[in-house]
Amino acid sequence: MDISKIVIIGGPTASGKSGLALKLAQEFDGEIISSDSMQIYKRLDIGTAKPTAQEQALVRHHLVDTVEPWKNYSAADFVRDAKAAINDVISRGKLPVVCGGTGLYIEALIHPTDYSSETDADEELRAKLLQKDAHTLWCELRQIDPEAAEKTHENNKKRVVRALEIYYKTGKTKTETDKEQKKYDSEYDVLLLLTGSCDREVLYERINRRVDEMINTGLVEETRNLLKNGDLRPGTTAYQAIGYKEIFPYINGESTLTECTEKLKQATRNYAKRQLTWFCRYDGIKVSSYEEAKAKVTEFLKRS
Repeated sequence: MDISKIVIIGGPTASGKSGLALKLAQEFDGEIISSDSMQIYKRLDIGTAKPTAQEQALVRHHLVDTVEPWKNYSAADFVRDAKAAINDVISRGKLPVVCGGTGLYIEALIHPTDYSSETDADEELRAKLLQKDAHTLWCELRQIDPEAAEKTHENNKKRVVRALEIYYKTGKTKTETDKEQKKYDSEYDVLLLLTGSCDREVLYERINRRVDEMINTGLVEETRNLLKNGDLRPGTTAYQAIGYKEIFPYINGESTLTECTEKLKQATRNYAKRQLTWFCRYDGIKVSSYEEAKAKVTEFLKRS
């Protein structure tokens, strides 16, 4: 039986993934499946660099604006929803183009895992853990699960909390749980294209310009409305999203807008650096232009 082909475009923020995916989807009669862990949330638009209404009118997008911001969304949720979207696109004779910078989501799709042993989220426990500072939480994880702590930066509070949550709910460390989870071969024939291989300073300058554009197009007002309407709630994934939490001090009168903007630029650059490190682990094809990517997709689709 033939294995269905899918194209995946991964890379750091502001590296041109979305524009490339849009052009390729138009060229090859495809539809886009977002693999961005924040664009999944409704009403988080400017801060997540969500595709515009015009872009979504040109090519159908999946897994954008589908989850309420106060709900947590896991890699297991993504795999379930992405597979449903991919199979729907394939059933209509179109090419699935998966696009996003959330490496964990892409890895979960390329290397499926049995998530049956993963514990469900415990909102009360998570909220209690999140009240502690990042360093205290990381030290707590280091005592319980040194291997997981070694792999997780102490400032990545969300992942540290998740590892602690697994232990306190199941009695097993995240390291033990990961070893128990069985990985399977992908059910798709995958072409992985990677963006962002340009000069790092060029990428950082693009990030700085993007943040300025976000501020100029209403990021502060969007953040204020999300807080006012209860969309961004402490203890949730969306509340910790880069692009919003950096604006909170300005809204609370604790910092100037200039200070918050600079912190947002720095946080985004740091995130891009982590994304580059993540994607370097894969044997994807680095592309620096649409023409190069188009040639690779053409070759891929001709391959039996």
